[in-house]
Amino acid sequence: MKEALSLDSIPEDLPHVLSLQDGVFTLADPSGSPLPFICPTSHTEYSRDMKNLLEIIADGPLRTYCNQRLKMLVSRFHLHQLANEKKEFIDLQEASHSDFYNVAKVDTHIHAAACMNQHSLLRFIHHTYAIDRDREVHQSQGQTFTLGQLFQRLDLDPDHLDIDALNVHADRETFQRFDRFNAKYNPVGASELRRLYLKTNNHINGEYFAGLIKEYADSMDDASNQFAELRISIYGNSPDEWNQLAAWFFDQRVCSPKIRWMVQVPRI
Repeated sequence: MKEALSLDSIPEDLPHVLSLQDGVFTLADPSGSPLPFICPTSHTEYSRDMKNLLEIIADGPLRTYCNQRLKMLVSRFHLHQLANEKKEFIDLQEASHSDFYNVAKVDTHIHAAACMNQHSLLRFIHHTYAIDRDREVHQSQGQTFTLGQLFQRLDLDPDHLDIDALNVHADRETFQRFDRFNAKYNPVGASELRRLYLKTNNHINGEYFAGLIKEYADSMDDASNQFAELRISIYGNSPDEWNQLAAWFFDQRVCSPKIRWMVQVPRI
């Protein structure tokens, strides 16, 4: 029989309050002064705190209590909807100038290499193949290939390429399988096409990638209240990697008032 959840060892509530400053919640004392942020000073202290958190998460009675409380809150919310749905609808009509369509919406944490949809990527590949078939776009082992030669080397015919063959859509089989998820960034499963279309440092200095970003920015201009936060990675492979990324951004002119850029350093 499971032990019942005991509240005897729970400490008293601290006299602290949450204050909102410039959109960020800050823990403050009763007078409103922000409390200093204290972080672990050693790996041992961090490991001890992490162990305590994991033990709290894995506690059976606590999980049962939280599950029951969540069910209770959901029930209260449904009761609130039943009792106040008409009143909220009337209030919404009175404030018709403010709704989901005209408030600012921001899409956060979008990887730049995945900002476009599969139809846009496929259309862009068809377009570049039609106008740049004889352009030198790829270099491998000291040999330079035109766009047409690259597709021929991959045994692909862009004119017959479709969404299913492109295979860049993350489906349910990618859940908790980051190896499959990352493989979706390779159009047609070819790393050469990923480097050509979705990278900033290639034989054409990331021109195609910049073109895809610009098409995405243009589509956002049609939605006056929509913004995005695009993320792009540097891996620390070379000291001049940051300068190369800055040169791509400046030369290709991918800036947009609708886009904010986040440069991230993945753990790999």
